[in-house]
Amino acid sequence: MEKLQLRILSDRDVQRIREEAYALLEDPGVRIYDEEALDILEGTGARVDRKKRTARIPGDIVDRALQTVPHSFYLHDFQGRPVVHYGDDDVHFDPGSAAIYILDHGDVHSRKPITHDLIALLKLADILPEIDAVSTALVCSDVPREIADLYRLYLALRFSGKPIVTGAFAIETLATMHELLVAVAGSAEALREKPRAVFDVCPSPPLLWSDITCRNLIDCARLGIPAELVSMPLAGATGPATLAGSVVQHATESLSGVVIHQLTQPGSPIVWGGSPAAFDMRKGTPPMGAIETMMIDMAYAQVGKSFGLPTHGYMGMSDAKVVDAQVGLESALGTLLAALAGVNMISGAGMLDFESCQSLEKLVLDNETIAMVRRFLRGIDTSADSLGLEIIRQVGHRGNFLVTQHTLRHFQQEVYLPSPVIDRDFRQTWEGKGSLDAAARANRRALDLIATHQPPALPPEVLSELERIALQAGQPHGLESLPTWE
Repeated sequence: MEKLQLRILSDRDVQRIREEAYALLEDPGVRIYDEEALDILEGTGARVDRKKRTARIPGDIVDRALQTVPHSFYLHDFQGRPVVHYGDDDVHFDPGSAAIYILDHGDVHSRKPITHDLIALLKLADILPEIDAVSTALVCSDVPREIADLYRLYLALRFSGKPIVTGAFAIETLATMHELLVAVAGSAEALREKPRAVFDVCPSPPLLWSDITCRNLIDCARLGIPAELVSMPLAGATGPATLAGSVVQHATESLSGVVIHQLTQPGSPIVWGGSPAAFDMRKGTPPMGAIETMMIDMAYAQVGKSFGLPTHGYMGMSDAKVVDAQVGLESALGTLLAALAGVNMISGAGMLDFESCQSLEKLVLDNETIAMVRRFLRGIDTSADSLGLEIIRQVGHRGNFLVTQHTLRHFQQEVYLPSPVIDRDFRQTWEGKGSLDAAARANRRALDLIATHQPPALPPEVLSELERIALQAGQPHGLESLPTWE
């Protein structure tokens, strides 16, 4: 049985995009605001203009960097087991991040999240079977903004045993986040050997690396923390209006990140990711649920795969403001297309409102979508037993397939049986259960799962160390104690 795949570009298209990206790296080059990165590039033969802070990177340097990039790597859970494989066409899912709002069930107004909200989301993502990794999906408003990034990671390590997709908001906090990860792993060497988290690192469109993101990129390389490039041109605003042009710009920005990263520490793991969008000229918005956004994502993932790089994409999300039909339409389409494109990590479950808001109910519904998509990816088994020639003959014209051993052997693996979130009752039964719509059913399931789930227990000494690190980081910013959640 062949694995189902979808490629949106021809091989010739991919080659032309690669050639254009190489050309742009030399002219006009990339603007970089980190001095060490400019030093590294200049030392390897790039033409650096210190006044303009630009680096023109010739193709041979790009080729050299691509030769040292790992083609795959694993993220591990809290027990050190490999769970998420970044590589080939393996597909995994995590909640999108980092939202600054959360939507409560039944409300039309989102609000700023607090610690309790992120814990609930982490526990839910930890137990939902189709969510492979958690993310630092919410920015908590009840801690100082200076530690908002590391505080999210602190909570993720406490309330989930799954791998983590995260990122730093500042230069200084990445070191503290590494310290948190080391506290759970046991040592820096153990963490490097079995990484628990991947860090998003975002170039600024067009063709620019800020001092913060470039420093995060360099620090990740040196520490052996997997880095996930998140290039995000807005087609028609901060990138060309044409889809192909935005893919070229994405490739240029991503290649520049690969070069800086690999020249810093050859062989350190890095991911070809992104969060571009097709800019809506009518509204001035970056729609993540637009079909053109999904097409850009599929195209850039195909380009990344042509370089042999692991891939990531922000897909499976919606621009709707509540959990409605638009949420289902956009999220299901994005999830399916991303999976068919073989994107290794698909970030978007639970997310709506232009990548700014999380919903527990949407996360539950997306879990069902992902399960269905995974069933679709398995395709149709056409082995002799599945074709059923003998059982059809055996049952004949008036028989009942329900009572056969053939049905007993096959029905559970052939058909995905969803949770009660998906309604497959007769109308009378549905009415007898309260006539609940999908969002209401998802709310019930979310609350039940959160109330009963117990995340993996960390040793008391590790919990104390995590708390010490987080509190110590917050004290210079006025945090006297960590928020409570009981």
